[in-house]
Amino acid sequence: MFKYKKVKFSVKTGDGGVSVVSPEERLGWGKTVALGLQHIVAMFGATFLVPLLIGFPPATTLFFTSISTALFLLICAGKVPSYLGSSFALIAPVTATVSSSGGQGSAIFGILCTGLLLALVGVIVHWVGVKWINILMPPVVCGSIVALIGFNLAPSAWSNFDKAPITALITLLSIIFFGAVFRRGKLAIISRLSILLGVVVGYIYAVSAGQVDFSKIDDAKWFGLPEFAAPTVNLGVLLMFLPAVFVLIAENIGHIKSISTMTGKNLDKYSGRALLADGLGTVLAGLGGGSATTTYAENIGVMAATKVYSTAVYWVAAIGAMILALCPKFGILISTVPPGVLGGAATLLYGMIGMLGVRIWVENKVNFARMENITVAAVTLVIGIADFTFTIGDITVGGIAIGSLVCIILFHILKVFYGSNKDFDKPSITQGQESYEAYDAYGA
Repeated sequence: MFKYKKVKFSVKTGDGGVSVVSPEERLGWGKTVALGLQHIVAMFGATFLVPLLIGFPPATTLFFTSISTALFLLICAGKVPSYLGSSFALIAPVTATVSSSGGQGSAIFGILCTGLLLALVGVIVHWVGVKWINILMPPVVCGSIVALIGFNLAPSAWSNFDKAPITALITLLSIIFFGAVFRRGKLAIISRLSILLGVVVGYIYAVSAGQVDFSKIDDAKWFGLPEFAAPTVNLGVLLMFLPAVFVLIAENIGHIKSISTMTGKNLDKYSGRALLADGLGTVLAGLGGGSATTTYAENIGVMAATKVYSTAVYWVAAIGAMILALCPKFGILISTVPPGVLGGAATLLYGMIGMLGVRIWVENKVNFARMENITVAAVTLVIGIADFTFTIGDITVGGIAIGSLVCIILFHILKVFYGSNKDFDKPSITQGQESYEAYDAYGA
């Protein structure tokens, strides 16, 4: 459907031997395929961790990330390179729903509705821009909501960590090691794969310690469809899920800004399309039992290293991911990752989600000497970290939902009393590459 033309390139020092390849261009198919496989490796660590952490089949999530990526490329007309991996933003509401009487079906319904809302936001942004989001969600609000979603997950990380502390510690230290030691120089790409490599190290130790069960692998087929599941309508879970839309918006807008910065092309007009595509991808995942999708910082790192922004590469990555998703034996193998490994990885990843919120405050220069700012952040974080929970009839509302609603409402109430000021209201999602790459510190 889209025409990609070959590009002649000259060798450049420090750019992997190629000149900048724009989204509309491609290299020869051999190199394009090789780069596509590299993007699969880059996204794989975080993408398979999410379903494992929430108890979903990894192959199903991989299946829907492949479809969502293809949908994203089509809706964005091949102008925005991105792989849509599984999002960490919905881990907390999914975990809470699955562990309650709601079960997996209700959790999938929450994912579906989150996608619908994100798609609706995408349509609105496409026609009227993002200014209304900045008014609703300035930096003190955006940062607080993102932070509470990450820190709310802390007990979940400890729950897995405590099941095999030595395995978890080895996994955590390995991720930190690969991310820090190989951050610069010719081997910098290793830091982008630190999650995957750290999990592999932890997994190897877990195997040696007898913590991995391989019994189901032999019975699994080499080829077959992944395990699908249907949503169960449960309106009571929506208050837990919908606040995560704010995180997905920030991730997608940040991705657009990052690509614009690296390519030198203004891609703001595709922001609405990106949100719509991610929303529809999440809807599809919600219809079949996959986890929510989002644009990935890991692949930003690969593009920064290679200078190749060709969307043809992402078509290859989407096809490759689909091939893996259609191999049940591979899916079962991934499912053997034990709790200790997950706990070690989650300790860093959940904390990074929380610190992304803090970084939003820092980069937007939120002034916490002002009582209105510190009040909004303080109340919100305590509600999220303590996981305030209230039950009204058959509806249970947890810390993320309560904290997000309180954050937005409290901000606008205090704005009436304190008045407008530049530290209180300035935009939070119009930043460039810096905010988005908070996730990318360890390839996450």
